[in-house]
Amino acid sequence: MSKTTSILIITVMLFTVLLSACASKTDLPAAAVEAYWKAMAAKDSAALSSLSCPDYEATAVSTMDSFLAVDLVLTDLSCSSTNNTGDKADVTCKGSMVASYGTEKMDFDLASKTFQAVNPAGDWLMCGEK
Repeated sequence: MSKTTSILIITVMLFTVLLSACASKTDLPAAAVEAYWKAMAAKDSAALSSLSCPDYEATAVSTMDSFLAVDLVLTDLSCSSTNNTGDKADVTCKGSMVASYGTEKMDFDLASKTFQAVNPAGDWLMCGEK
């Protein structure tokens, strides 16, 4: 094996290890809650239902229905999880959702709440405020 081939193999192996390390650090409970809020802002009831645990689905859709007449914009949304027990996690977010109706604007601060994420069968789901 030539020196160039050895260097190429080592480089590919190192790159693979780095990529897998980055992928394993994804905060899945936080990503689920972020996806939930993005679906809420997009008023996507199908996505909202699929991102909600069964016990919270009706509340999620009802909440979305209350926003149908307004424009929704997410501002600076980022979430992270704590107390992750494997099938439950607390998720806190930064940012807000701004509802606009004509010239009126109402700011819903997401940072003042803690959300519950659950993983009942392999997928993390939003399950309401804690």
